[in-house]
Amino acid sequence: MIVSKKFVYLFSEGNGKMRELLGGKGANLAEMTNLGLPVPQGFTVTTEACTQYYADGGKINDEIQAEILKYITELEKISGKKFGDPKNPLLVSVRSGARASMPGMMDTILNLGLNEEVVESFAKLTNNPRFAYDSYRRFIQMYSDVVMEVGKKYFEELIDKMKEEKGVKLDTELDADDLKELAKQFKAEYKKAKGVEFPSDPVEQLMGAVKAVFRSWDNPRAIYYRRMNDIPSSWGTAVNVQAMVFGNMGDTSGTGVAFTRNPSTGEKKLYGEFLMNAQGEDVVAGVRTPQTIDQLAKIMPDAYNQFVKICGILENHYRDMQDMEFTIEDKKLYMLQTRNGKRTAAAALKIACDLVEEGMITKQEAVCMVDPKQLDALLHPQFDAAALKKAQPIGSALPASPGAACGRVVFTAEDATEWAKRGEKVVLCRLETSPEDIEGMHYSQGILTVRGGMTSHAAVVARGMGTCCVSGCGDIKMDEANKKFTLGGKTISEGDYISLDGSTGKIYGEAIPTVPASISGYFGTLMGWADEFRQLKVRTNADTPKDAKQAASFGAEGIGLCRTEHMFFDTDRIAAMREMIVSETEEQRRTALAKLLPMQRGDFEALYEAMGGYAVTIRFLDPPLHEFLPTAEDDIVALAGEMKMSVQALKDVIASLHEFNPMMGHRGCRLAVSYPEIAEMQTTAVIEAAINVKKKHSDWDIVPEIMIPLVGDIKELQYVKNVVTTTADAIIAKSGSSLHYKVGTMIEIPRAALTADEIAKEAEFFSFGTNDLTQMTFGFSRDDAGKFLEAYYAKKIYENDPFAKLDQIGVGKLVKMASDLGKQTRPDIKLGICGEHGGDPSTIEFCHKVGLTYVSCSPFRVPIARLAAAQAAIKYPR
Repeated sequence: MIVSKKFVYLFSEGNGKMRELLGGKGANLAEMTNLGLPVPQGFTVTTEACTQYYADGGKINDEIQAEILKYITELEKISGKKFGDPKNPLLVSVRSGARASMPGMMDTILNLGLNEEVVESFAKLTNNPRFAYDSYRRFIQMYSDVVMEVGKKYFEELIDKMKEEKGVKLDTELDADDLKELAKQFKAEYKKAKGVEFPSDPVEQLMGAVKAVFRSWDNPRAIYYRRMNDIPSSWGTAVNVQAMVFGNMGDTSGTGVAFTRNPSTGEKKLYGEFLMNAQGEDVVAGVRTPQTIDQLAKIMPDAYNQFVKICGILENHYRDMQDMEFTIEDKKLYMLQTRNGKRTAAAALKIACDLVEEGMITKQEAVCMVDPKQLDALLHPQFDAAALKKAQPIGSALPASPGAACGRVVFTAEDATEWAKRGEKVVLCRLETSPEDIEGMHYSQGILTVRGGMTSHAAVVARGMGTCCVSGCGDIKMDEANKKFTLGGKTISEGDYISLDGSTGKIYGEAIPTVPASISGYFGTLMGWADEFRQLKVRTNADTPKDAKQAASFGAEGIGLCRTEHMFFDTDRIAAMREMIVSETEEQRRTALAKLLPMQRGDFEALYEAMGGYAVTIRFLDPPLHEFLPTAEDDIVALAGEMKMSVQALKDVIASLHEFNPMMGHRGCRLAVSYPEIAEMQTTAVIEAAINVKKKHSDWDIVPEIMIPLVGDIKELQYVKNVVTTTADAIIAKSGSSLHYKVGTMIEIPRAALTADEIAKEAEFFSFGTNDLTQMTFGFSRDDAGKFLEAYYAKKIYENDPFAKLDQIGVGKLVKMASDLGKQTRPDIKLGICGEHGGDPSTIEFCHKVGLTYVSCSPFRVPIARLAAAQAAIKYPR
């Protein structure tokens, strides 16, 4: 039983602040109506109606249906037309509209309300039979595809066959009789697929369309997009029912998409495309090549001038770059949509800085305007200029999304996903992308399409992802069946390397090497503002001087996690490490550790140097020892020879180290409890390295932070800490240095979080190792979770991968509890996070809210973390 509430709003009843209820599109249509702009009127079925639809088991209940029909009557009064009336028909579009922009993820139906009787009358009323039957065949095709799930390819094949028979290339060259015949063929195709006649009752059509939009909230591409963009499934989508205006009435009508600024570069100049005698889907589908928006000034100057004026009104009103859809019906301009436009990372930075310069927004608003995840696209390599100069392009097309992409060609989204998951870098090449390709696009280095303009699906989605895209390369001769294409006299087959330059649109039939990205001044400006506002410090996870320097260049304020085990795998070190592992006595182990000591000391010196005096947190040896030993027979035989032991004796050692559950086995601080000499060697290396670097840089305040991993009990920490302090204090005293150091622990076992007040008596800092804490809390392995997580996503048990985005409800509760308990015991305790979650913006916001001191992440995510930390501080002042 549902509580009676309002589920439908006229555009004139809403406003831009009602986004949660009306969705982004509905709220903006209401706002444009309130601004007095020429918006075809309509109504919005709320997101709450969508939630109710799912609560009712996938049904639109009687109350909601009655309210929709009531508002159809209201729309009839406003428009002066009647729904289903042949004499004066009201036709509508039905579009989705989630509160977060999800371009191309959900479904749209145009020209709803047509049937055989209405279309005949409509042809006479408009004195334009070609237009009437064009609208009808579009409606049948869209309704069949979206509502009844009859695949659109069957209809496309019928259109192609008709064009071939008529000897024409474009849909617009088919006449009224051709389109009437197509509508007949489409209905026959529908009956063949569904076993029933195509619905002729406009009310049945409308309810089917509303249901289809609700249903599309849960289609696979929408679910994947939501997971990628942290959009909860509980939000639902609104449905916008709007009186149709027609861009396909002839040469005085048209439709287009435009941005108030260039979404690729951020340049303050109107940017967009339009088609005359077309409906909106034609512009983005790429079936015909659109014209640039400035050409509209010549074709229809009055409509163009009015549009330019409206663009200014909307940008000033929303104080951001707008992405707009418009239709011109017989020279009259109508606005169908506006929203804050998706843009590349470079454009986002320029637009944010320019809007501050123009006095339109504050620095805080500019910082909050840029999606931190987008920065990733700026920080990764570009083509090497010298290699690019030598390379000869085999073709070029539209530079739809900037950046450099090099990889092996694949022809399906499924192959892109599969190849990428096995470690291949791929470029997805398609005739045109569709929303179903979203996952494959996400896994691709770049996207190349034969059809489509700068506002095509491929272009818009790629820009949002920060993925390089070259679109509309009509010169490609595609052979999808045999997975190859020909361009510029060269045949490219599946698996061949190609390179795309998304800034110039050039396509190269070879692999071109890349170099690190050069970052614009806008990046420095915005990051400077971010640093003014953020309260969380940002460190990096780094085990090598190269990574540390990279992170420092991106603004890292120290190292939050140095995994010392990564230093033992080099070929000149692994032998000494293995010698230590197979040793039978403490004396033998100490001999092997003595060989490792100078190597570790040198490593730590290089890290201190790279970080220029910032704090460096060094985690002592963590993984189980079997990870350092060989598994292949040849390697075991070779190692036995090096170790001067029998092959069987070495196999016995390897067998003895085998663990049933290595994640919960003999590792972390348990190694130091069993073999304290390992902790002695590592402490010696840390302290001696700090003393040596301090001598060279007396003005650096070097305070080593020694982190004991996998502690679950205060007594463990006490024991290992005693080994550390005894060793460190002796070295410091002997050197005559005044070096200070800290000993802390990694909180990665739930018991440590629950007893954090006790552990804080010994630990001077906590660093939350959220990778293991997540595994231990959920009770499943990160490496094995992939086997079942997809099923969990499909059944809505989980919406996100808990290893990519922190589970704030469960794991987060442990983090908050441990932080609060730690502060009770030691008010000045340093609190950080160093799992992979440390670079995830939603996790960073959580860390700010619970009062952590810093986050630590991989080097390339440092700018992302700096920006996310600033946004959290602006949103939630401490």
